Amino acid sequence: MIVAALSLIVLSCVAFLVPVPYVTLRPGPAFDTLGEFNGDPIFTFGKNVRTYPTSGSLDFTTVSVTRADSDVSLGEAFRSYFENDVAVVPKSLIYPDNQSAEDSTEESAAQLNGSKDSSRVAALRAAGFTVTGVPSIAEVVKGGASEGSLRAGDVVRTVDGKRVRSVEETIEAVADRKPGQSVRLGITRKTKASEVSIVTRPDPQDPQRPRVGVSLSTKYRYPFEVDNNVSREVGGPSAGSMFALAIYDKLTPGSLTGGEVVAGTGEIDYDGNVGQIGGVAQKLVSSQEDGATFFLSPAGNCTEALRAPVDFAQITVLRIETLEGAISSLEALAEDPDASVPTC
Repeated sequence: MIVAALSLIVLSCVAFLVPVPYVTLRPGPAFDTLGEFNGDPIFTFGKNVRTYPTSGSLDFTTVSVTRADSDVSLGEAFRSYFENDVAVVPKSLIYPDNQSAEDSTEESAAQLNGSKDSSRVAALRAAGFTVTGVPSIAEVVKGGASEGSLRAGDVVRTVDGKRVRSVEETIEAVADRKPGQSVRLGITRKTKASEVSIVTRPDPQDPQRPRVGVSLSTKYRYPFEVDNNVSREVGGPSAGSMFALAIYDKLTPGSLTGGEVVAGTGEIDYDGNVGQIGGVAQKLVSSQEDGATFFLSPAGNCTEALRAPVDFAQITVLRIETLEGAISSLEALAEDPDASVPTC
């Protein structure tokens, strides 16, 4: 019996130390987008750009996630499962295809850069400034038809002498031929304009479709500089909506917050549409701990948000679908704290 008991204890200890394919999501720190990050203002603007005083705070929230190269033991996963503010999810949902820590960091940093760009465009347009976009080369396929002729960053002005103003127009103009035929692209590289001729090749997946061996993106031209100084130690796309609100608040008269602590989350695209993200419950917990009275949640995350272990008598969850909607709700609440606005 003694041997059996000792064996059971040893086996139980070993089992609880064995790593399991799960990760934990815990409440992370919140950062005021109207304030500083690592001692520097989060947003700085170009010379002679008029900005306005702000009050309160617009916090972007984060989640602390187990690193891709770290393991969660069975015991830790079991304990975390019973903690109200912690989520235990399959590792494959966060790090697909056995993603390495380095690859995860690079992807997260790329998502952060994307959210900086989209929030800048959406906010400037909402504030009444003109932001134009032009099609450009995002990447040249190695060994493809355009290798040696085109470079990443080249702006595409014309296709066979016809002006193109968007990625969609460029794709349609190139598609209007058979594989093997040439296409003449007018490009601008830095400040120099030129033309290059590319012999199209068949698409490996559809031999009837011509390809020039590049991926396209939109390069935006801004009326002035807006620099986002959040470093890559905070990654992912979910701060985009709060970035956009802060830019808008600084470039327009009056305070969006009415002096309140407002927190939130949500991915944002160039047209100002707010998309759902993960970890809303954990972000709500950290927001309430930081004294937020309002939390901006993407409409698609409302169900999850209302399950968060917080006191909803102290924090109101606002439902947002667009940047314009978020601005409208905050302006209404700044004027009248009892105003009727969309909530979860």
